[in-house]
Amino acid sequence: MRVAVLGGSGFIGPRVMRKLVEHGHEVHCMDIAPDAPSLDPLRDRVTITRGDITLMDDVVEALVASKPDRVLNLAYAVGAGEADPHPQVRLNVLGMDNCFEAARILGIRRVVYASSLAVYGAQRLHGEHPVTEDELRLGTSLYAVSKIFNEHQADWYNRAYEMAITGMRPANITGPDKVRGSLNHVQCQVLPGRNEPVHFPYRDTMTLPLHVDDIAEVFLRVTLAEETAHSIYNSGGFGMSLGELADFVHEFLPDAEITFGADEGGYDQSGLYLMDNSRLVEEFEVQYAPFRQRVMETLNDVRAAEGLPPVG
Repeated sequence: MRVAVLGGSGFIGPRVMRKLVEHGHEVHCMDIAPDAPSLDPLRDRVTITRGDITLMDDVVEALVASKPDRVLNLAYAVGAGEADPHPQVRLNVLGMDNCFEAARILGIRRVVYASSLAVYGAQRLHGEHPVTEDELRLGTSLYAVSKIFNEHQADWYNRAYEMAITGMRPANITGPDKVRGSLNHVQCQVLPGRNEPVHFPYRDTMTLPLHVDDIAEVFLRVTLAEETAHSIYNSGGFGMSLGELADFVHEFLPDAEITFGADEGGYDQSGLYLMDNSRLVEEFEVQYAPFRQRVMETLNDVRAAEGLPPVG
């Protein structure tokens, strides 16, 4: 199978492409930064071309050249702030529209894209229960409303043209090399892994981390599916406070300098931290590794890069 990945140089993309190649699939990557170091391990196994998803001609040209059976769109702006909305709107909204429209024009029915848990807004808006895919999308940040609009775009294309576009709502994806988006759960692991101190305002701030290798496996399975029973899926994750995450880290690095300004005060300000993913589990038989294991792996990835001895 041929798969075109749009925006493959980011945090998730290289891992998904590696999995696709390992499963014997032909992968074509279009990215605005084709020389990105994150793509170096894949250059002899993946066809990489430069292209800007905000330019329709670039998207069409890439898909005409690759003739894919599937399109996976991982090109989006996250953690860009809201001072200037125009770059985000161009990438997250116009870019997604270019992806869907180019696929329609070229007769590519199956498209998979990344939405986000941000569409739900804060947990306090939903109560203390895991949200399902059918609950209200109450996010108000620019990123959240962009992703809500993406979901409306996908539903329209599915109805109007009988396409099979499927979205994934990832949780707070974590791992050793993440540098944009939600970062407190990353810093709580990466900085201690480097033997550096880290400080957070509140111990009870909640988060919903999920390791990047786990979400890469999810994107692999959903992308390869001939059909999906639903148009949108929650990834799920491991809801915990930063204090609880720090406790995991201290199991492996007892002397880690993780400090908090207060034990209470962050809970009510937390984003979403309870997400139901039974739809994904039942259809795709997803089973995540224990998060304690993922913390150890993240610490050891960081320490290997720093020339430090492993833990665990």
